[in-house]
Amino acid sequence: MRLTTKGRFAVTAMMDLALRGEDGPVALASIADRQNISLSYLEQLFGKLRRYKLVDSVRGPGGGYCISRPLDKVSVAEIIRAVDEQLDATQCGGNENCHGVEPCMTHELWSTLNAKMFEYLASVSLSDLIEREQQKAAARGESIIVDQRPAGPSPRRVIRDKVAAVA
Repeated sequence: MRLTTKGRFAVTAMMDLALRGEDGPVALASIADRQNISLSYLEQLFGKLRRYKLVDSVRGPGGGYCISRPLDKVSVAEIIRAVDEQLDATQCGGNENCHGVEPCMTHELWSTLNAKMFEYLASVSLSDLIEREQQKAAARGESIIVDQRPAGPSPRRVIRDKVAAVA
């Protein structure tokens, strides 16, 4: 059982997009630079995210990507599923043929783990992740401004520079 870089990078890029979308569509090149992810790899991931209708693309000068739904309506499980990530702790890929034609003794344990992982990831939204990021930023003396506009090709969020400490 492993979450590969495909799923991790997709979630990271979506968080970056959610945090920086207030000023308009976000270019993949800027996400690639900030997150140290290959631009060509991000292009592949965002093609899948767009087909799954999690992001909208805006063409032309100043173009890029925007999150297509409210952040509380986008789960981590949807992001991972959109990029074809498999979360499977079983040896047999869920086919119940771990030992030839029979499931192994621990098949039910690993199948239950799969269900619990998916259930947990489905319960965590981008909004939840952004809220956690806001709390971490506040602890560092930074603030994240939340954009309340509706989802779609319009901008979403931006991180602000450190807030001056009160003397």
